[in-house]
Amino acid sequence: MAIIKTENLTYVYGDGTPFRKVAVDNVDLEIENGEMVGVIGHTGSGKSTLIQHFNGLLKPTSGSVYIDGERLWDDKAKLRPVRFKVGLVFQYPEYQLFEETCYKDIAFGPKNMGLDNAEIDRRIKETARMVGIGADVLDKSPFELSGGQKRRVAIAGVMAMEPQVLILDEPASGLDPKGRDQILGLIREYHQQKKNTVLLVSHSMEDIAKHTTKILVMNKAKLFCYDDTVKVFHRAKELEEMGLAVPQITRVFNRLRSMGIQFDDDVYTTKYAKELLMRLLADK
Repeated sequence: MAIIKTENLTYVYGDGTPFRKVAVDNVDLEIENGEMVGVIGHTGSGKSTLIQHFNGLLKPTSGSVYIDGERLWDDKAKLRPVRFKVGLVFQYPEYQLFEETCYKDIAFGPKNMGLDNAEIDRRIKETARMVGIGADVLDKSPFELSGGQKRRVAIAGVMAMEPQVLILDEPASGLDPKGRDQILGLIREYHQQKKNTVLLVSHSMEDIAKHTTKILVMNKAKLFCYDDTVKVFHRAKELEEMGLAVPQITRVFNRLRSMGIQFDDDVYTTKYAKELLMRLLADK
């Protein structure tokens, strides 16, 4: 059964006013449990509005959203427990840190779930280790930390609720290359350990290609496609026509193809590109 399902999902901003804008238009989607999904689309495509429906932050103008088989908004009293199933990390989450210590900040979500102190402590320490936050850092004020460390603490606060679905909106935005790799690496390790569903929203096609197994593409408020990563990047021309770039390495290999050098598969990561080139050179 799909962990996330939408049926004819539509959301309109400013309905009934001169500023009416359809942000999500009749989207039908099913995301299976355990997937690592990249979410892409140009600015204004509707991707951020779409993901905010998955934990009930936005109520559909029409259509339905199901989380783990349960239809949202049928009963407002059931929204709270559903929101614990879907953790949403907004862009620049470190701006939402507010507690005296990192320990208390990570504890905020689990406390709201009504967990006992022993379980909260377990989750804090386990999640801190997972994101590379040492025990000595937990007693520090989050405002004493570097930007990358703050980002880890903020993400840990959502992970500590152990959601069935973790959604991250541009989690590496604004970080230097080293910090970017570290954050994306810990998200991938989290997914591998927990075996839950992760949605990664990003403008970086390289990051999407490297870390996801499926890609959801939004275009002009509509779902353009939802498919395996390699199949989506195979549609490079269509992606470019809607203002999206494919990974640079894909463009390089497409150019090589146009020059008459043939490859058995599409190339969208540098690691696979290296393997193909080594094979090609070994055959010469």
